[in-house]
Amino acid sequence: MKGFCWILVFLVVFRWVQCDLQMGYYGSSCPKAEKIVQDYVNEHIPNAPSLAAALIRMHFHDCFVRGCDASILLNVTSSSGNQTEKVAIPNQTVRGFDFIDRLKSLLEAECPGIVSCADIIALAARDSIVITGDPSWKVPTGRRDGLLSNASEALNQIPAPFDNITILIQKFANKSLDLKDLVLLSGTLFFT
Repeated sequence: MKGFCWILVFLVVFRWVQCDLQMGYYGSSCPKAEKIVQDYVNEHIPNAPSLAAALIRMHFHDCFVRGCDASILLNVTSSSGNQTEKVAIPNQTVRGFDFIDRLKSLLEAECPGIVSCADIIALAARDSIVITGDPSWKVPTGRRDGLLSNASEALNQIPAPFDNITILIQKFANKSLDLKDLVLLSGTLFFT
């Protein structure tokens, strides 16, 4: 049953973020990309299985603000002084940033400047769930990395643990998600 819930979560997220994504997007530009992610996940997640849920949570938090664009990974820069999503209160307990950074380094060594961080998060989230024994699903790729990240957007948009049902329904409706999506995502992400 748990595995079925993970698949439902990603069907909801996929429906929510569909754009010009396609299967095998890196087939010619970086043919080993998905294998590199899978191999790294398969090597490390069995030693830290709780990181699988953390990567799913990271993916959800990233997608809920500006879409699945890896803007959750952006750091504060001294030039802009802008507080990014990464430091927003809802994201202060998100784990897995170092894991994604290590994957990005491996992919940059293989194919510099090709694989987006947004796709790395999506693939790592899927592969980490699979290695923990749950079913797999197809992850189309071709996401673009965002260049903007704002802590206040994360604070205002990501559902908070203290939000009442009316606020939760509204936050999900703002993302074209319905009550069924709310129940599915909340139950799977927050109670596993």
